[in-house]
Amino acid sequence: MNLEALLSMLGGIGLFLYGMKLMGQSLERFAGAKMEKTLEKLTSNKAKGVLLGAGVTAVIQSSSATIIMVIGFLNAGIMRLMQAVPVIMGANIGTTVTAQILRLGDINNDNMLLQMLKPASFAPLCVVIGAFVILLAKKAKSRDKAGIAVGLGILFIGMSMMESSFKPLADSPEFMNVFLVLTNPVLGILAGMAVTILLQSSSASVGVLQAMSTTGGITFAMAAPIVIGQNIGKCVTVLLASIGTNKNSKRAVCIDVCMAFFGAAIFLAIIYLYQNLVGFSFWDKPVNRGKIADFHTLFNLGTCVFMLPFVNALIKISERIVKDKGVNKIEEELILLDPIFVKSPGVALGQCQKVMSTVASTAMENYKLSTDCYRTGYSDENMEKLRENENFLDKSESALGDYLIKITEQQLDPRDNRLCTEFMHAIGDFERIGDHCKNLIDVAEYNSENDVHFSENALFEIRCISDAVEEIMTLVCDAYTDNTTNFINKVVTLEDTIDELVDILKTHRIQRLMGGHMSADAGISFVEILGNMERIGDHCVNVAIQVHQRLNNENLDPHENLARFTNSEEYKSLMQHYCNKYIDPVMNRPNVK
Repeated sequence: MNLEALLSMLGGIGLFLYGMKLMGQSLERFAGAKMEKTLEKLTSNKAKGVLLGAGVTAVIQSSSATIIMVIGFLNAGIMRLMQAVPVIMGANIGTTVTAQILRLGDINNDNMLLQMLKPASFAPLCVVIGAFVILLAKKAKSRDKAGIAVGLGILFIGMSMMESSFKPLADSPEFMNVFLVLTNPVLGILAGMAVTILLQSSSASVGVLQAMSTTGGITFAMAAPIVIGQNIGKCVTVLLASIGTNKNSKRAVCIDVCMAFFGAAIFLAIIYLYQNLVGFSFWDKPVNRGKIADFHTLFNLGTCVFMLPFVNALIKISERIVKDKGVNKIEEELILLDPIFVKSPGVALGQCQKVMSTVASTAMENYKLSTDCYRTGYSDENMEKLRENENFLDKSESALGDYLIKITEQQLDPRDNRLCTEFMHAIGDFERIGDHCKNLIDVAEYNSENDVHFSENALFEIRCISDAVEEIMTLVCDAYTDNTTNFINKVVTLEDTIDELVDILKTHRIQRLMGGHMSADAGISFVEILGNMERIGDHCVNVAIQVHQRLNNENLDPHENLARFTNSEEYKSLMQHYCNKYIDPVMNRPNVK
């Protein structure tokens, strides 16, 4: 092969890969979020899963892209492994569509209509018409349709360039000797794997083999192991995509690799056993593009038929290979915020909702850990758990903030926009609640290390206000995670009760200090506890207002509504209830020592 032919071949490969990528991207944009939504709502029916995987891959022209999408859904907890495996099987079938399209180059007929179906005829038309539409169209959908046509045209032009560069090799003894070596199935498989890994696409790799077949020097004995190797090599892209994902995503990739190797073993055993015992009449005869495409389809379809009844067994094998390991909350929860969902705001915000629910429950857990120190005494174990949770809250605020900003860059409907705004506000409030819980346990640690003690009455008062704050936290967290309505009035009234209780307890603190019943250090610790309790109540009201507005679809000024409420009979009744519950027990104590 001279320099000109080599450059023509490399240029053809480049155009082929670019055309395939452009066509796939245009198809994916044209379909929008529909493919992801369909995958998300997938049922447990295996046959439907296979058809869906094949259909999506036929559209986006990449089994790797479909499997990576499935990995994203597994990673986010939207799809179960049992649902994912049939989709992966279908994706491997769908990837054969490209080879079937490329077989159109074998058409040899004088019929005008059939001649127009040949790539040499319609490829230039696709490019020129598509290019004009891209330049002149104003609608994005029209440009995406044109992108599909241009991509298809460039793909076939690249194919034609490869074929032209390979044709002179038909008379080259060196070229034929290389392919004679590849009749060895092991070497053929390794060659197919190498080309696919290099091109990062089994469809492109098969396309190169189809172009080589135009030399007339590729026999079935050479092509079969190469095609099988190409189907194994495409697993590398998916393996790379699984780095950093959760265990189920890694298991899905493991299953894909197992299916490729099992399929290869089964086909090689059948083909070479039959060849040695009976013999194929076409074994040493040249193959064309159509026969390569048919074998490529047969291999993937046959592998799916063989493997589909053994989905459960494949899952068990993957579980043995990828074993359960302890993962911390940060890895387990924040991995839900996969960038793959950003283009589908409804799905992305659903993932945010899951993380926010965990954030709310974590803040609640930290509050209980911090206040337990004033009931049962300071504990290093509680401190360690609280620090772990606080790290999660800090990471969540940063990760969610960045993720929500990306979502706001999409076109959002009013409901999604409001939810996005709510999350942005709420994550900050929950993170600050976590900070105040950390302050509470720090005070308990200081008191423990410096032998600072509270009197029995002081501890009783701390327990009273901590119970009140725990109730307001529970109201807000329940409303946030379960979409509970009719809670805002209780939250507002309870927060006013907490404020009033704080004022009373501060007065009691001064009386203790003046009566010599509380040390200066204990007095400082006591007021720090009250301050943090009060701030937690304030942040709970902030979250409650946001949730209330969303659930009740209100756009009115919340402060005006709350001002009207505080003059109502309901407010007075609730205030009396909470005063009886939290303030009266403190006021009715015999003394404040």
